[in-house]
Amino acid sequence: MPPKLLDDHVRFRFDPAGGDVTSVVLECDPAIPGSREFALVDGLWELALPRPDLDRIEYRFVVTRPLPDGVAAETVLDPDNPVTVETAFGSRSVMQMPGYAVPSWLAAPAVPGSFHPMALAGETHDDVPVTLWSPDGHDGQALPLVLVNDGPEYDQLASITQFSAAKIAAGELPPHRLALAHPVLRDAWYSGSPSYLRTIAEQGFARIGEVAPIRGPVVVVGASLGGLTALLVALLDEDEIGGVFSQSGSFFQASLDGRESGYKYFDRISHKVKDILDTREAARPLHVAMTCGALEENADNNRHMAAALRRAGHEVTYAEVADLHNYTAWRDALDPHLTQLLRDVWGEAQG
Repeated sequence: MPPKLLDDHVRFRFDPAGGDVTSVVLECDPAIPGSREFALVDGLWELALPRPDLDRIEYRFVVTRPLPDGVAAETVLDPDNPVTVETAFGSRSVMQMPGYAVPSWLAAPAVPGSFHPMALAGETHDDVPVTLWSPDGHDGQALPLVLVNDGPEYDQLASITQFSAAKIAAGELPPHRLALAHPVLRDAWYSGSPSYLRTIAEQGFARIGEVAPIRGPVVVVGASLGGLTALLVALLDEDEIGGVFSQSGSFFQASLDGRESGYKYFDRISHKVKDILDTREAARPLHVAMTCGALEENADNNRHMAAALRRAGHEVTYAEVADLHNYTAWRDALDPHLTQLLRDVWGEAQG
């Protein structure tokens, strides 16, 4: 039986289907409160999870079965729930709360587009691969540009090219291109690496412009470490950049993020974050839009960052969503938040 919302809790069930099972544990985001241990009730394993303030829950079951010489634990999708999602860490079952709906733009008419692979050579040891998406019919024309950190993942798991294609078709955004940057050395590059930041901001946009001319200010997008990187790229004071869209940015601080303190690049990130938090006046104000899950671990450091950027003179919008640290949450927040940022940076689309 699929999970069911009952008053103040979500009931999960697992049917052992005649096999021996010694325990069942719910695997979900640690930000969700409540016990994870199922109890055996009338032949079914059952869990009552206090209802979290979320629109959806991504989860799996950890099922332990006896073996002749011990036990074996297996992580499985919910066999009774057909709703699943692909994530950066594999498939998950999904419990959707009443009222949740996928974005309408996912099924909206969209302009056709094409992909062009290229590489950005700069200060990084390895070139940065980029896939350029362009709406058809604009070859050689100068168009606005969005650079997307973790670009292939944003496209595969958050449908960002469909977002752009649908918004262009609807006349809500002008024709524009997406530069989908591949995270080849993600931890090293997306942790405040000066060589990566300069490769993107100083050489990268010039190289892209040689292939596809750029009109107007560039907007840089990213989530998690990519959200941090989007902001750091924009703060290099390059005139080409006018906007930042950061989702669940990893703005680590020593006072807030003890769980992350063992991360290899924690000190480099926290020092760069502190520099931004201590800045009292922006040399070049930016349009910044930020989203974050209200319950996720990064919420406090995102709130601090939004306040600091606003205090320094940047134009900042910050929205918290009823989801957690995942690509579906970031997809669902593209509209209206990225839509409005692009309109603010590029001007109102004529539709």
